[in-house]
Amino acid sequence: MVSPRKRLRLGRIRKIVGEIAGLRKKNHEVIIVTSGAIGMGTSRLHLGEKSPSIPQKQAIAAIGQNVVMGVYEKLFRRYGSIVAQVLLTAEDLRNRKRYLNARNTLFTLLNYRVIPIVNENDTVAVEEIQFGDNDTLSALIASKMEADLLIILSDIKGLYTADPRKDKKAKLISLVEEITPRMESMAGKAGTLRGTGGMYTKIQAAKVATGSGVTMIVADGNRDGVITSRTEGRDVGTKF
Repeated sequence: MVSPRKRLRLGRIRKIVGEIAGLRKKNHEVIIVTSGAIGMGTSRLHLGEKSPSIPQKQAIAAIGQNVVMGVYEKLFRRYGSIVAQVLLTAEDLRNRKRYLNARNTLFTLLNYRVIPIVNENDTVAVEEIQFGDNDTLSALIASKMEADLLIILSDIKGLYTADPRKDKKAKLISLVEEITPRMESMAGKAGTLRGTGGMYTKIQAAKVATGSGVTMIVADGNRDGVITSRTEGRDVGTKF
């Protein structure tokens, strides 16, 4: 979503939007879980690299979220698709009444053939900013909505036998049928410079998704056609 210079990668987003719009034409129901609000807010305010306080992050997210949604609205409108913003906190999914309300809203939007754009509500959720990973949020949404498939787009092709950035002999694992403690340890906890979660958070997300019967894919978000390939049954990335 966001480049090292804290700018939206419009070219990449445009291609992803095109793939999703194509799925909608085939009557697939799609929910997007996105990030980028804090990064875009930081860019709009021309802030430096100094780490902001929690109140500052909340204010920055409020600015950036508007920018992110504006981009999705503009790009999807070209395909005749309508999008809707849905901001959630952890409490929204823990509290049964609030969870049912959110779930009903999402189902209603899908019935209207609208594409929900979900993000953590960083403007009010201190815990969410500190936890800061959309991998888990997307897995929770997929499980609560009884989705058939969750695709997490990353900056690497999937889960490897070792860190491919450090070990040239690392091999891509195409299928994971059971998540073991060794696998969690192998994934590590370090993320990229741009992301707040690494492969470790994706492993945790996979535990949530597969525990609810949802197939999950981790794939290279920089690859053209990756979403279409997976929905058409072609192997890409790592399948959990």
